[in-house]
Amino acid sequence: MRILSGIQPSGKLHIGNYFGMMRPALELAQTGEAFYFIADYHALTSVENPAELRRNALDVALDFLACGLDPGRTVFYRQSDVPQVTELTWILANLTPVPMLENAHSYKDKITQGLKPNAGLFTYPVLMAADILIVQGERVPVGKDQKQHLEMTRDLAGAFNRKYGEVFRLPEASIRDAVAVLPGIDGRKMSKSYDNTLEIFGDEKGTKKKVMGIKTDSQPVEAPKKDLDQNIALQLYKLVVPAEKANGMEGRLTAGGYGYGELKKELFVSLMDYFAPMRQKRAELVKNLDYVHEVLRKGAARANAEADKTMQRVREAVGLR
Repeated sequence: MRILSGIQPSGKLHIGNYFGMMRPALELAQTGEAFYFIADYHALTSVENPAELRRNALDVALDFLACGLDPGRTVFYRQSDVPQVTELTWILANLTPVPMLENAHSYKDKITQGLKPNAGLFTYPVLMAADILIVQGERVPVGKDQKQHLEMTRDLAGAFNRKYGEVFRLPEASIRDAVAVLPGIDGRKMSKSYDNTLEIFGDEKGTKKKVMGIKTDSQPVEAPKKDLDQNIALQLYKLVVPAEKANGMEGRLTAGGYGYGELKKELFVSLMDYFAPMRQKRAELVKNLDYVHEVLRKGAARANAEADKTMQRVREAVGLR
């Protein structure tokens, strides 16, 4: 089974990225042949500063390696180091109905947020389809918000196969409902676009300030807490502590006499403890950037080999060769 996933270098990675995409992807990599990439072409829809894009791409590489990516088992590369993906995007674009793109939830959401409605943003799902199909990805770990894009990929692969013959495998989404969409500190989906994230490797002072600012209801300390399934701090706490500790916290809140401030303090300490080994690993990688660049170079070579095989078949199928 070939596993494929990517992540945009559009800003500092946060715990929503980690629990929603990174950790499931790293675990899934143990079950098959994984191709994971830094989606720097995609990031061009939101990052306009060249230096920022280069810095962000390196940060994503450091973060992934620090969080446990094993380059011995996983093909890890920059999207832009596999330029065949843009050629495939153009070929797939000629099979893509405009209404399909107009109905993309992600596109509508980004326009609502104020992003410019340019062609890159509009055709984002086609580029995502090319990312998956160029290496014949079979299983794709994605957040719930990306499920529609995966369905579009299947539609485009099926349309190509019916028109030109069987070239592409139809990928399947891998979604963990429990952490598919993590809440941010303001209650909306945790997203860099909303500036409501808790960074994986954020500094201690800034992280504590954000944790203590997590949105809560107005129940007094002495009152038994209700609707705990909607409590953002508790939801995040449950991700970084053992089940018995989470149950104990829920019991204290339900009984009353335990305030949200204490919960947030516990959450902050638990977050720092959970990511401490990864912080140490990242600090070591920063001192050895030659190794990081070599990992990406080798990953690109392996990804290009697969992309060349796919594009040879695609070009022949459509009549370009």
